[in-house]
Amino acid sequence: MNSSRTLRTPSAVVASPRFDDEAALRQQLEVVTRERDQLLAVVDLQQELASTLQVHEVLQRLTGRLGDLFGLDRSSIYLSGAARDEIRLVATLEDPEIGNLLVDLSRYPELAQAFASGQTVYIVDALTDPLMAAVREQHDLAAVQSIVVVPIRWRASVIGAIFLRTDRGGTPFSPADIRFCEGIASLTAKALRNAHRFEQVERAHGENIARQRRSELERIAFLAFLRRLLARYAADDDQQWSETLLPRESDDELERLVSVAMQVIGEEARG
Repeated sequence: MNSSRTLRTPSAVVASPRFDDEAALRQQLEVVTRERDQLLAVVDLQQELASTLQVHEVLQRLTGRLGDLFGLDRSSIYLSGAARDEIRLVATLEDPEIGNLLVDLSRYPELAQAFASGQTVYIVDALTDPLMAAVREQHDLAAVQSIVVVPIRWRASVIGAIFLRTDRGGTPFSPADIRFCEGIASLTAKALRNAHRFEQVERAHGENIARQRRSELERIAFLAFLRRLLARYAADDDQQWSETLLPRESDDELERLVSVAMQVIGEEARG
């Protein structure tokens, strides 16, 4: 009796990617792309800062670069002024023509907190965050989602801040995004410090030139004074006298006259 056996081969199982796997891969790709763009932005910024001391132009380009990276509603840079509690808007994505605009910190509590604490301020939702409660009626925050304010620090002092704001429905800031912005703030602080040193050197050089010019004018005025004095003395009939014949008490008077003459020479040199 013949028995027939059927040889069964295992069928190949083809796993089709699930939708959630595709979404995870897409999200990971977006993260990698964003990190790549951020790295390129850092490299470009370093090159720009190394090639120019015109910091205002670099700051303006920086606001534009951050705005493009994060799709921002607002991207601005503020710097502290000469007076205490004086904060000025020096660059902004909204209007490149705006610069050196004095800011009322009472209208921007998130900015005031960043300057006061020296810490990054992150507001997830501007409509519900308690920090913004006092200014919601002053500002139209209906279209605003999140706000990040990163202090620009130099040593122990806060010399400025980077202000970033997304519109409602935009991509929220991730912890990596905030770390990136803090790194940009550190680079900006170094650039501002280098520019400040350059301005100090230029100012000192200008003061030295002015000081040398003033010294030359004083020498010319002094020689002109002596020439006129000697010419007038030589024309006098009573010129036959000598300093050794003068009484000792006249030394103080001569010193006083010399001081007065030097003051006059200084005034003449200043024109």
